[in-house]
Amino acid sequence: MAERFFNTSGPVVPAKHYSIPPLDRLDLDEVLRLIRDERYFVMHAPRQTGKTSTLLALRDLLNERGAHRSVYANVETGQTAGGDVGAGIRTVLAEISRRALMLRDGFLDETWERALARTGPHSALGEALTLWCLNDPKPLVLLIDEIDTLVGDTLISVLRQLRAGYDMRPAAFPQSVILCGVRDVRDYPIRSESGEVVTGGSAFNIKAKSLRLGDFDEADMHALLGQHTLDTGQRFTEGALTAVWDQSQGQPWLVNALAQQACFEDEAGRDRSRVIDGEAVMAAREELVLGRQTHLHQLADKLSEERVRRVVEPVLSGGDRIGAASPDDLEYVRDLGLLARSGTARIANPIYREVIPRELMYAREAGIAHETEWYVKQDGDLDMDGLLAGFQGFFREHSEHWIERFQYKEAGPQLLLQAFLHRICQRRPCGPGGGRIEREYALGRRRTDLLIVWPPGGGAEAAVLARRHVVECKIMRGDLEATIREGIEQTLDYMDKCRAESGHLVIFDRDESRPWEDKLYRREESKGGRLVTVWGA
Repeated sequence: MAERFFNTSGPVVPAKHYSIPPLDRLDLDEVLRLIRDERYFVMHAPRQTGKTSTLLALRDLLNERGAHRSVYANVETGQTAGGDVGAGIRTVLAEISRRALMLRDGFLDETWERALARTGPHSALGEALTLWCLNDPKPLVLLIDEIDTLVGDTLISVLRQLRAGYDMRPAAFPQSVILCGVRDVRDYPIRSESGEVVTGGSAFNIKAKSLRLGDFDEADMHALLGQHTLDTGQRFTEGALTAVWDQSQGQPWLVNALAQQACFEDEAGRDRSRVIDGEAVMAAREELVLGRQTHLHQLADKLSEERVRRVVEPVLSGGDRIGAASPDDLEYVRDLGLLARSGTARIANPIYREVIPRELMYAREAGIAHETEWYVKQDGDLDMDGLLAGFQGFFREHSEHWIERFQYKEAGPQLLLQAFLHRICQRRPCGPGGGRIEREYALGRRRTDLLIVWPPGGGAEAAVLARRHVVECKIMRGDLEATIREGIEQTLDYMDKCRAESGHLVIFDRDESRPWEDKLYRREESKGGRLVTVWGA
């Protein structure tokens, strides 16, 4: 049998992929009860978390049990129709028909075009489903994937035609319909060709429930990685398992991508006698981030949406509250997977925390002229004093026009500092002269915590020699001395947490009336015999 691998694209194929049984990730009893009770409901989750694999497994289970016939259809191809209902409904019907043919059911294939010609696009979906259900006494369960990719009047028409036939189920309409997408149907803001704004909830008010497919828990992650060990004999150290969990927080694509990179893409990792350790996982993490993998790039692309900015910007800046964002905005960003599902509004996992500022500042980072070698000392360590002094000069010269043109103005100073640091620390984590940046931020923290991990040499000893430097970012609010006192406490706490050898506190003064001569300073503060260098910007 061919060697299995970790899946990072498309549905799971157990013969090819290490996998967690998709239906184990659902409350299957609840799903089957909703189907038995003839309910129409929604399943949603962020991209690449296993939605399609779960729907296909549910389809197969229902068909194997024999009490229902179940058809899965992915309607994403209808997105290109935009608000053209005729083209959109034709595409949706053709896709459902094609999927039914795969199950040796050709009735819809022979009837849907006649239904479209006879009734027109605004009724053809309902007409075709009625004829299909009347042709077979076994009740139909229809699973519609990527429903939220449909646009405008096309989406309105699909939802309303499903709603219009609801009272005819199960004899003359599907007994149960599951709509699946990234968002709950209530969050589909649909603008019709006439300019009317229709919410998905009003167009599909027959929804009985919304189910969210969750991330992996730690047991799932251990089981997934354990399959690789059983198949190949290659072990993961406890440090590696901890690193995969800490970096991914169970997000399924990230778990698979980290393991695939460490075990298959990395040349050393392909040696099955080699144990995968924590440093191998962190190297894999950096490769994913620097490679701008499709999953990460698509996620970051959502940052340009205004309702996402309203939520994410205060989180990036460590603000005390989400000001202009509504509860619906917050829930939408959670549904996208950008924020953790519960607790304080915070980015979902450390990899996303790394990707978001990099994507926001990607073009600007390329315009920073400073080079890594300017800030590396003879012993290979990073010259933190030189680096932050260089940032002060850079910030004075560029901040006004860069931040003013930036969508995320509130978080602009912190993001500009991170872009500057990326420019210096952008190479492989254990390569010559390269390092990595780890960061923490969340709503209400009133600061951004940055940790620079800097291996002064390459090779196997780099992990032992890695130097750790904390950079704490704060916006000055009110009194400068009070801001510094609070910042020093926070910097020392973070240094303890990270076992860092140096700590730096950067205070951004956003008062445009103050001259740069007053804003730019360097001073050393100590508390309990421990030193923190304070930088004004």
